[in-house]
Amino acid sequence: MNSEEPNGLGPLHLKENSIAELTVSRETSFGVFLDAGTGKSSDDILLHNGQQTKHLEEGEKVKVFLYHDPRHRLTASMHLPQIPVGGIGYAPVMLTTRFGAFVDVGTERGIFLPFSQMEENVTVGQNIWVKLYIDKTGRLAVTTKVNEEIRRISLPATGVKIGDIIEGTVYNKTGQGIFFITRERWIGFIHYDEIHEYIPLGASVKGRITYIRKDGHLNISLRPVKEKSMEGDMKKLLDYMEHHNGTMPFTDKSDPDLIKSALGLSKSSFKRAIGHLLKLGLITMSEGKINKV
Repeated sequence: MNSEEPNGLGPLHLKENSIAELTVSRETSFGVFLDAGTGKSSDDILLHNGQQTKHLEEGEKVKVFLYHDPRHRLTASMHLPQIPVGGIGYAPVMLTTRFGAFVDVGTERGIFLPFSQMEENVTVGQNIWVKLYIDKTGRLAVTTKVNEEIRRISLPATGVKIGDIIEGTVYNKTGQGIFFITRERWIGFIHYDEIHEYIPLGASVKGRITYIRKDGHLNISLRPVKEKSMEGDMKKLLDYMEHHNGTMPFTDKSDPDLIKSALGLSKSSFKRAIGHLLKLGLITMSEGKINKV
């Protein structure tokens, strides 16, 4: 075995964005140097005092995160990823590039998220669920493909009933809808019929339980209960008329697409709200128009 590859691990195998266990070779006033395994002290790797989480002695083994400093020198830090390799976590995107993004998992540098491992494009500041893994080059990377891992750690919902409100963060999207997980590790599903605006990965969502499946997973609606929904619909119609000289060019005979385009309401919701406003005496309807009283 030659000095280039002690114990099968030589300097060519010490890569940035990786974790290694190295031995303290010597101490200095500004930090310690770690033995790179080449037999040459000039190859030793600096672990600066500011990157240490405890005092180290010569000869002591230490697990470190390796990264390149601004001068592209391999440098060490005892600030290890807060997510174990193979594990998942909820972390912020710190940088995007033309190759992918970098996610903050607690190390000195962000961990790479390749485009190929994104369920959808991400933005700086966005919190997302990721899995930490070692890529083909031996470096750490993350992926947003965490569906299997989250299902593995999830628990069946208990102590809840239809109508209860729960909250969680989005971890997966399919052709049918969006999946999220709660602090209790319950899985909720929101069908796209219930979604009327873009919801990104990692977003916090709150909804009402509409169905409890046999496996303990939950179907969720983002729509308020009918009474509150109708109150909102009535307010929407009154506000529209307030901004259009107290009138509205629609009635219960109008085209559903025109109603949806102008008011954002289905025709059934529109008719229900109009009926209640008429009963309350807040509007009148004549000659193909609705007028505010």
